[in-house]
Amino acid sequence: MSCPHISGLAALLKAAHPNWSPSAIKSALMTTAYVIDNTQSPLRDAAGGAFSTPWVHGSGHVDPQKALSPGLVYDASADDYVAFLCSLDYSLEHIKAIVKRPEMNCSRKFSDPGQLNYPSFSVLFGDKRVVRYTREVTNVGPAASIYNVTVTGPSTVAVNIKPKRLVFTKVGQKQRYTVTFLSKKGTSPTTRSGFGSITWSKAQIQVRSPVAYSWTQLMS
Repeated sequence: MSCPHISGLAALLKAAHPNWSPSAIKSALMTTAYVIDNTQSPLRDAAGGAFSTPWVHGSGHVDPQKALSPGLVYDASADDYVAFLCSLDYSLEHIKAIVKRPEMNCSRKFSDPGQLNYPSFSVLFGDKRVVRYTREVTNVGPAASIYNVTVTGPSTVAVNIKPKRLVFTKVGQKQRYTVTFLSKKGTSPTTRSGFGSITWSKAQIQVRSPVAYSWTQLMS
């Protein structure tokens, strides 16, 4: 039932903001979603009753009222998504079938698929302890806006964000920030996953991105 609900909310946001791209609309729905229920408890997985994770609930439960005024959005073009597909090493024939562009080539691709300007982060610690991503946010709130960042996550990961404050002076202005994730030495060999969030806040507005961590081998 998620699909028709989200489709309807996307139409609602498009009516309120005709100039927003599909990515901007998706970003607004994701970054304003909630993960704490009305009893102030974390969301639970309906399948078994255990506390849910971003692998189950994604960004959380949508909040249509907040999504109408998300403050900041993570925008991306169709060309960005083509570059994303090319960075996943699909064959050119498969990508052409998906994007319906017979003349396309993969002259542009991301060095890491995680560089797509997406409102969430998937951090894979494979044979390296450091993962670094850059994101760009667009101000769709008041012209003069200042956002400060807060981070939550497992103690096994150090997160450094630069800058830690984003200052906007006009609507539509874009700002970039870079996140460096460091898997600390001595992480338990039983650790395979972890979760956290990166949130840009201003007064009553919170722009929250879920973060999912995965370890495929033990870090020394």
